[in-house]
Amino acid sequence: MGYTEMMIEGRNAVIEAYRSGKTIDKIFILDGCQDGPVMTIKREAKKHDSLIKFVPKERLDQMSQTGKHQGVIAYAAAYDYAEVDDLLKEADDRGEPPFLLLLDGIEDPHNLGAIIRTAHQAGAHGVIIPKNRAVGLTATVARTSAGALNYIKVAKVTNLSTTIEQLKKRGMWFVCADMDGEIMYRLDLKGAIGLVIGSEGEGVSRLVKEKCDFRAAIPMKGKIDSLNVSVAAGVLAYEIVRQRME
Repeated sequence: MGYTEMMIEGRNAVIEAYRSGKTIDKIFILDGCQDGPVMTIKREAKKHDSLIKFVPKERLDQMSQTGKHQGVIAYAAAYDYAEVDDLLKEADDRGEPPFLLLLDGIEDPHNLGAIIRTAHQAGAHGVIIPKNRAVGLTATVARTSAGALNYIKVAKVTNLSTTIEQLKKRGMWFVCADMDGEIMYRLDLKGAIGLVIGSEGEGVSRLVKEKCDFRAAIPMKGKIDSLNVSVAAGVLAYEIVRQRME
């Protein structure tokens, strides 16, 4: 697999990309444009859960590499996404209880890449990210993962809260990172578990946090109140690894 994120410019090119099965993460469309091909693109974007952003012509002109964007620029994922069922099958194939990381709004591609790398090294069976307000599998994410994206599956879902509810019905339980939670060493983190990590600034959103069974805090001895999100994910993930090895 290569690490090149594909920019697709032009209405027909974007429509053909969808027809060929390419995974389109984001589409930038000229604000106010409503002609036939653009309406077709919008329908395909909604069908495939692509993020749509309406922007002025100046923004498209700045982004364009060819100068022939025709009011539409799309970005295809550097890697294809898996389904949530694929992640559970990975656990089943290994004969292990599922261990998933769910990321609630990670926007920095370097953080996402680092977390994916940690998830693979920690033996997680996959990573789940939301469609909106979060970075996708860009070339920067792939490079920062240091090759881990070749070995671990990433699923993209419309709603993390709903996904958690569905996975609970299949026997999983969930712990989220929360500075006001119970110290992680006091929690039983064995079994079929999903570790939920929040965004760089806001942490885990209220709706997602309410779906979690436990809230885990990392002991802090310094004078600042938090760790980098990818570091926090690593600390919590390896506490799960430690307990699974007991």
